[in-house]
Amino acid sequence: MTVAAVVSHSGSEVTAPDKFQAPNLAANDFALFQLPQQYAINLLALEQSWKALQRHAHPDMHAQADASAQRLSMQWSVRINEAYQRLKNPIKRAAYLCELQGVPISAETNTAMPTDFLVQQISWREALDTAASPAEMDGLLIEVKEYRDSLLAECERFLDVVCDAHKAAMSVRALMFVDRFIQAVVLQLDRLESA
Repeated sequence: MTVAAVVSHSGSEVTAPDKFQAPNLAANDFALFQLPQQYAINLLALEQSWKALQRHAHPDMHAQADASAQRLSMQWSVRINEAYQRLKNPIKRAAYLCELQGVPISAETNTAMPTDFLVQQISWREALDTAASPAEMDGLLIEVKEYRDSLLAECERFLDVVCDAHKAAMSVRALMFVDRFIQAVVLQLDRLESA
């Protein structure tokens, strides 16, 4: 097999198969997978690109290489997997795009939400606390998932059409709450069904 020299992000030279161009570990996730930097992405193209990169970067492909090349291969593999998981998940992808545009989500410290969303949260919590049957829980779960879908559509509109990362960040923070709430509803539904 022929090899070509590849320079890592640290500047050290390692060898890699000549048909494989080492990913730039410092590139953003979209550039890594050669996708447009936008919320709406082709998930099949993402998966195919991820598989192609992993085929070449996976540590097993470099088991016979020297220690430096093996370390670099591990870095590539970890970086590729982290980027794939981030772009595959619509909430993480939206948060990442906001951060790329200089608007960090800061969910731990920025809890400001519109009043109507706070009222909605209270209503859902009351429904969760008072639901006595799986049918009631199913109804709540459907309602919350529909709301989640509307927030995802907002993210796409704010990021890809309106180009307002600040509004998108607010939708992402709401989505984080909604996702946690969906988990609580599913847990309660399981309890009611097993009782």
